[in-house]
Amino acid sequence: MNTHTVTVGSLKIGGGHPVSVQTMCNTDTLDIQASVAQCQRVAAAGAQMIRLTTQAPKQVKALARIKNELHQTGITVPLVADVHFSAATAMEAARVAEKVRINPGNFSKDPKRAKALLTDLLDVCKEHGTALRIGVNHGSLPEHIMEQHGDTPDGMCQAAMEYLNVCKEQGFEHVVVSIKSSNTRVMVQANRLLVQYMEQAGMTYPIHLGVTESGSGRQGRLKSAAGIITLLKEGIGDTFRVSLTEAPEEEILFGKLFQPLPPIPLSTTLAHESATTTTLWNRLIVQACYDWAPGLLDGTTDWKTLPMPFVEAPFATKEELVEFSMDLLQATRCVFTKPEYISCPGCGRTQFDLEETVRAVKEATSHLKGCTIAVMGCIVNGPGEMADAQYGYVGEGKGKVTLYKGKYPVMRGIPQEEAVQRLLELIESDSSTNKTPPSTRTTVTGVPFEI
Repeated sequence: MNTHTVTVGSLKIGGGHPVSVQTMCNTDTLDIQASVAQCQRVAAAGAQMIRLTTQAPKQVKALARIKNELHQTGITVPLVADVHFSAATAMEAARVAEKVRINPGNFSKDPKRAKALLTDLLDVCKEHGTALRIGVNHGSLPEHIMEQHGDTPDGMCQAAMEYLNVCKEQGFEHVVVSIKSSNTRVMVQANRLLVQYMEQAGMTYPIHLGVTESGSGRQGRLKSAAGIITLLKEGIGDTFRVSLTEAPEEEILFGKLFQPLPPIPLSTTLAHESATTTTLWNRLIVQACYDWAPGLLDGTTDWKTLPMPFVEAPFATKEELVEFSMDLLQATRCVFTKPEYISCPGCGRTQFDLEETVRAVKEATSHLKGCTIAVMGCIVNGPGEMADAQYGYVGEGKGKVTLYKGKYPVMRGIPQEEAVQRLLELIESDSSTNKTPPSTRTTVTGVPFEI
């Protein structure tokens, strides 16, 4: 898709400029020194844009200090304010950050009021030269969109187009749009559909790609790479973020492997004696997703006819490649042979050790074949964003956790140190009594599949 250029600080997005790689801090924005230090690390790793959570005016003030301290050390990577639930905070942030991200699902509950507030925000952005991202997430669509279109790819596109139409009416061009889901098939189909809608409307806004709450480790990398690389291969996408429940530096180091496409051959990587085992496996993920993900996601490749393993690599054993191939089939939602984990990357809103919690949940539930479990840091990425999961672990703050079955809370106020065991007991109790909540099903381009 041909897009126009959006300027974010010193970064050019779209308009034929190189695809950029970005990340988000998982520090408390009010912790100035920790946030500055993390920004320095991700900038050194190659981040071209850095997002920080900005819940309220006090975080906006902290963001201004972070930006100032970074500039004093010579780091001018553009900063993005991530704002939820407060149009007023978004307007304040637009006076400080190079870019503001808003979510149509929580910008305003009233669609008519949302248009007026968005117009006011655009005026502030124009005054201060601030770019905007309209970031739609699968699990947090506006209520009126859910009523009319459901949580479908079309519903996601309709939510984005409502806001893009206002931007077009107001003559505001410095907008990037994103449509994300933790489901790789939904993410790919929604972005393709968005391109169609924008072309019909004569819009050329750049597109930010991402598979939200993709998790950690190889499973998280495979899901992110499958969705993002499939679309980049089609010419869709001007910037992207790999969302991992790991240190933000890891998102950048892995995401940088997505360029150039086609990827650098594994034989070239093997020729370098300094190539680590981690580098080789990461390169294999990128190569395998480039070769196989489009067909597996679309169903044009019949996975049942593939040899096992169907992915080859001279540095791995047959057993390792069989497991890898099955993981790729799960990332592309062909078949599920392991638990499916949905977990947010964490940000300044998270009030517990998310990486350690995800590790503990995985360790406790790894034997539960075909179960989908979400681990979310806060209410923003809580029940809505984990809509695909059968079970959920959501941080309440102050050392407490809520456990969900499907979309419904079943245990509140659980002490964090007890929550993983209580989650396991809930799942095993349901399994023994055959009460496991079913996976949601949807249809994309007429083909039913498991969400």
